[in-house]
Amino acid sequence: MRTFEDFPVGEVMTLGPVEVTAEDIRSFAARFDPQPMHLHDDAEHNSVAGGMLASGLHTVCLHMRLLADGVLRDSASMGSPGVEEVRYLAPVRAGDRLTLRIEVVSARPSKSRPEMGLVTMRSEMINAGSVPVLAMTATLIAGRRGAGGSDGAAGR
Repeated sequence: MRTFEDFPVGEVMTLGPVEVTAEDIRSFAARFDPQPMHLHDDAEHNSVAGGMLASGLHTVCLHMRLLADGVLRDSASMGSPGVEEVRYLAPVRAGDRLTLRIEVVSARPSKSRPEMGLVTMRSEMINAGSVPVLAMTATLIAGRRGAGGSDGAAGR
């Protein structure tokens, strides 16, 4: 189990890929973002976008899934105080294969809660053409080893 101490500044992780299908785009949009450019592939509904594209929030959810599967499930994650920045950089379309690249940009122990630390990560979702489609900066609250919190070091 990864704890705060296991997220060194400068670490880079690459997760995925995940493939985006037309059905995924339509299904997500129908439930959460029912705008025409996410529901239809015809020119009548997509003159600006040039075809159906995934909702930005759908792309954020794909980011979260890769992060959860690749990092959070095996860590002493205690949640997040929030996301500092989300930028939609390029459209995501059916058939895109997205990879998540995460860099740990800062890590500091909590001043008021010694059992936890704050890990700031900058991430990008990148399509198969190496084009960044999403950029995000967020902070993870992670339990610390031997500080009264989760002792993820058992057996080390």
